[in-house]
Amino acid sequence: MKLKYLLPIAFIALFFSCSTDNDDDAIVNETEGLELIQTIINNNQTIELYNEKGMFETGYNLVSLRIKDNTTDSYIEDATLSWMPMMQMPTMEHSSPKSTITKALGKDTVYEGFIIYQMTNTDASGWSLTLNYTIDGTDYSVTETISVFQYENQNTATFMSSDGSNYILALIEPKDPSIAVNEMKVGLFKMENMMTFPVVEDYTIALDPRMPGMGNHSSPNNTDLTYNNADNFYYGDLSLTMTGYWKLNLKLMNTNDDVLKGEDVTEENESSSLYLELEF
Repeated sequence: MKLKYLLPIAFIALFFSCSTDNDDDAIVNETEGLELIQTIINNNQTIELYNEKGMFETGYNLVSLRIKDNTTDSYIEDATLSWMPMMQMPTMEHSSPKSTITKALGKDTVYEGFIIYQMTNTDASGWSLTLNYTIDGTDYSVTETISVFQYENQNTATFMSSDGSNYILALIEPKDPSIAVNEMKVGLFKMENMMTFPVVEDYTIALDPRMPGMGNHSSPNNTDLTYNNADNFYYGDLSLTMTGYWKLNLKLMNTNDDVLKGEDVTEENESSSLYLELEF
């Protein structure tokens, strides 16, 4: 008699144990570690924009997006998205370098891409973002104003080179610099027109970091930045020997090693005209 009652009880316990485990596995926070920047409502959908800081800044911005169906309160897993950032100026408008938007690795409802804002107004105004997306064969579009805040140091440089072309250079790594040899990563883009900023391939970016407040000393074991075909960015070694303000003096050279922008740092010339900044 005891065995007859024990077997159903054991089966029920096993069933609820499995159900609980499955429920726990199903509850995954796909935006963990990210902060909400802004929500954009477009009829029956809400687009959520995230990054690590919860705000757009000048320079490189890695952005995560989700689209929620407001009718079902569920997130869309199979959308196709594109975007167009625009800055309105008194006499003109222009876009900025940006990536395509793809599904975030290992996530079902999160898409991601990057935008590089090369400038902004002092009150963070001037920018809008248009999102175009397709769900189940239906196309949607929405445009909303966004705030882009000025980063405290120069993490992006916009310049005309000796070849007459305009370029945009943006610092990506290190985000958290340390006293060590850090991996340095930058993006380099050419301004073909006000709306188009293709990646520049196979150039070289010479690096000479200096501390202006400490006798303008440099550091050992730095390497110039070279192009990586895998992700279309430039990589090099950045040696930081102490905390403080660093000016990352740069020279941009084309595939023929012609210097397009920047100068050597010497006793007579304390910094290059092409540089980025770090402070930690």
